[in-house]
Formats: sequence, C-alpha cells, structure tokens
Amino acid sequence: MTAALVEVADLSITYPEGGVRAVDGLSFTLAPGRALGIVGESGSGKSTVAGALLDLHRGTGAQVSGTVRVDGLDVLAAPESHLRRLRGGTAAMIFQDPLSSLDPYYAVGDQIAEVHRVHRPDVSRRAARARAIEALERVGIADAARRSRSRPHEFSGGMRQRALIAMALACEPRLVIADEPTTALDVTVQAQILDLLHELRSERGMGLILVTHDLGVVAGSVDEVLVMRDGRAVEHGPVAEVLSAPRTAYTKELLAAVPRVDAVRERPAGPRTAPTDPPLLEATGLRREFGRRGARTTAVEDVSLIVRAGETLGLVGESGSGKTTVGRMLVRLLDPTAGTLRYRGQDLGAMGERALRPLRGELQMVFQDPVSSLNPRRSIGESVAEPLRAAGAGGDADIVRRARELLERVGLDPAWYHRYPHEFSGGQRQRVGIARALAPAPRLLVCDEPVSALDVTTQAQVLELLAGLRRELGLSMVFIAHDLAVVRAVSDRVAVLRAGRIVEEGPVDTVYDRPEHPYTKGLMAAVPVLDPQVAAGRRALRAVA
Repeated sequence: MTAALVEVADLSITYPEGGVRAVDGLSFTLAPGRALGIVGESGSGKSTVAGALLDLHRGTGAQVSGTVRVDGLDVLAAPESHLRRLRGGTAAMIFQDPLSSLDPYYAVGDQIAEVHRVHRPDVSRRAARARAIEALERVGIADAARRSRSRPHEFSGGMRQRALIAMALACEPRLVIADEPTTALDVTVQAQILDLLHELRSERGMGLILVTHDLGVVAGSVDEVLVMRDGRAVEHGPVAEVLSAPRTAYTKELLAAVPRVDAVRERPAGPRTAPTDPPLLEATGLRREFGRRGARTTAVEDVSLIVRAGETLGLVGESGSGKTTVGRMLVRLLDPTAGTLRYRGQDLGAMGERALRPLRGELQMVFQDPVSSLNPRRSIGESVAEPLRAAGAGGDADIVRRARELLERVGLDPAWYHRYPHEFSGGQRQRVGIARALAPAPRLLVCDEPVSALDVTTQAQVLELLAGLRRELGLSMVFIAHDLAVVRAVSDRVAVLRAGRIVEEGPVDTVYDRPEHPYTKGLMAAVPVLDPQVAAGRRALRAVA
C-alpha cells in the first residue's frame, strides 16, 4: 500500500483572542497523485486547515493540536530548518490574492528564480532564471522571457495567478495547496487555471488540495470532497457521490444555493414598462480612452444600451472587457471620451459637476470590494449616514435614525451602528455597501461584481436582498459580473462585452439558451458545472481545441 502524502488526525486550532475554535477535531488523508477539495462557507475553517499543512500558524499565537504529516514529516513538531525545506520544496501553496502575494518591487521572473535558488542552493543565478522562464512558459505565459522581466502590476489577474502557480511549481513539489485560486477570475481564465492544475497533476503525479467555496470548481477538479462547517467535517467522500447524493442537510443547502447557468429562475418583477416607454437611462456610442496623447488605449468602443424603469440589465464578459468602465460611465464616475448618455431625458454626459450634483443621489454604485470602499476609521453607521449628511437630509438625529433603518433593511442589526468594517464578515460588509448606496434613495443602482468573493450561501442572501429591494423600491439595476449563472438569476436582459464592444444583447433566457456569437458560446462552455462527468468532457474538448 502506498504511504499517504498527507495525514491529518484530530487537528484542532484555537485562536485565544476571542476563544474561537476555527478547526475542531478534523481528520483526513490524501494519497500521492490524488486531489481533495475542501469546501464550505466563509469562516468554516478551510483556509485555516490549508495553513496548518505548512504550519503557517507557528508564531501567531494560535493553539494547534493533533497530527499533521506531509510526505512523512511531522509538520507541527518539525524544527524550522525542516519546515523551510518543506515549504516550496516538498509542498507549495497558491494563495487567493496574487497581487498581495507577489512583491510589487521585483520582476516576476526574479521572484520565481529566488524560490528556486532557496531550495536548490547549488543552482546558479543564470540557471535559476532559465528555470523561472521555463516555469512561466509551462503555465501558459506568452513570450515568457520578456514577460519574466515585468512587475506584478503589469500582469492581468489571470496572468498573476499563473505566475503564482509557476512559483509554486518551480521546485517540482509533491503537493500543491491551492487556496481559492480562481475566486476573482472570469469563467474562461478560471477554466484555463483549473485545466492547467489538472494537466500538471496528471503529468507529475503531484497531490492537490483545492480550497474553495465554489462547488462547481471542485466538481471537475478533484477526486474527493470534504465539506466543512464551523471547523468540522460534515461530509467526506468521492466527489461524484457527494455532489449527486449528499447525505447531510448542510451539503444539500450549499448545492441548492449554487446558481445554475442552465436553470431558468423566476426573476423579480419591477414596475411594468412598455418597450415604447422612454428609457430611464440611454447610452449611445460610448467610448472611453485612457493614457496620454500618443499612447492612448481604448477600453470601451461604441457601446450603446438602454435601461428601463424597474428592470435589471446584466453586463458580462472576461476581465478587461470593459464592464467596470461602462458601469462607471453610466453613473458619471468616469466621463465618456465620446458618445451620449441620457438619464430621464437629460443629457447626463454634457452636465458639469454643479448641474450633475442634484442627480448624484439617483445614480449609485455598489463596489466589488467593500473592504477598500469602506473607510476603516469610520463606523458602518457613519458610512451609511455620510451620503445623507452630504445631501443635508435633516438634522443629526434624523440622519442617524435613517441610517439605522437602512442597516435593518439590508439585514443588519441597527445596534451595530458604531461597529467598524473589520468587525464584519465579507457578506456583512457588502450589505453595508448596499445600505450606503441606498441612502440617497437612488433610482438606478450599478452593482459591480457585488458577490464575486462571497461563498454560495452568502451570495444567495445578497442576491435575494437585491431582488427584494428591487421589488420594494422599484429600483433599476445594472448588474456587472463575470459569473454568468449569477447574472442569469437576477437579470431581465444581458449584454455581452468583449474587448470593449457589445457582441451580443437580448433577453437573458434567449441569449443563454440560444447564444449566437462564438464568444458568448465560449463563455457558456467555460462555466463550471456540478456534474463531474460533464466537467471532464468539457475539459477534454478544451484540450483538443
């Protein structure tokens, strides 16, 4: 019998500050060449377990007990010198956010070469650099020799994630731990990264532990799945069995919360408007350029769309397709380089700031990252109250009362008014962002990737919140996302963007069920599915193509 590559027995991890037990009596094994998916909601302990496999909690104050063995090494008892050989040499980790994992001051190739030299001290600088270029080529970076001299900010999100994978593979580890490696990526890049991990695992016989909140991701990428809740394993078994016949109510709830790209769902109906009614918002021939004269880049070209009262328009496309740029132009956070923008019949694009100010409250935006869009030094209640104060909406007592009402409306306890953003989960912070956007009583809400980093159950809660607000308030929405299943669940119509242009537009069910443009068909084919056999078939087709 082959010895296990990973053995975890009765692992418990407690954070003394607050007495939080993040992991409670967890046990599992992983054989060489096999892949295990660890799934669960935010706070279930997934990433904590991943860190324990390399003893990344050492020195943090966390209390760790139990047994963790990786390739025969007792990780929790090993001296630092052995751990240094383990980390990056025997086992490597791919973190969720490549931008914060890569040093912004150094070229990507130099960072990969440094990892190689740390674990292979006999290798020359020239040989290490050649190895770095080879690793970048292996993960699909075009013109790797030139791009190896680029810094992280010069790479797209997908390229940065590939660079992290190249760094992890530099010393040909026996185990790769991938912690949410595709969360912020669009569907086509996500499919490419998952295909790459599968191919490398097949070639090298390496083990893979894939940590994710997306059950669609694990369906086509792992052999077994372990479902975690509150630090415990609630279900563990072959991926096909767990996804097709879950035994626990919790796993069934997770599966039920996953948006399905092939499922027609009842969408919230806003106030009915006839096609002949004037649109609430109309954009014609929008173009947006960035850069200086002589080095201009066109991000959006000839985009025309309408949003009617009470409807939701979905904007989908890959990273860099221009979705966010279009959304920001619609609320005049960016000025169009060319084209016209009319709101309630008024020429919004031609207005100066003074004329535009009375309309600012009617056009609001919910941003993708509530951590960076909320002031960490301001309580959540004051963040919600800020737009009301700016508009002079009554006295202080009235503004505080209104802010508390808004917190309650989005499902937060009004008593939390004086708490700060770091005291909340990702889903709760996103609710704060929605409450702040609702404060000026908008008529149009532009939601820019509002659920992309949330687990499926929290995602479902935020989507239901938006649907309820649309019904109650008659909101119109532009919903920007790279998750096509989410867009189908909330939108009436959808526009597909590619390289700054709309390539297909229409009723969401028509576009999804009968896509006409090859690009739209490619997006649909890249969406993760919950059936492992279907996922494997799609992967095989992509490999042939």
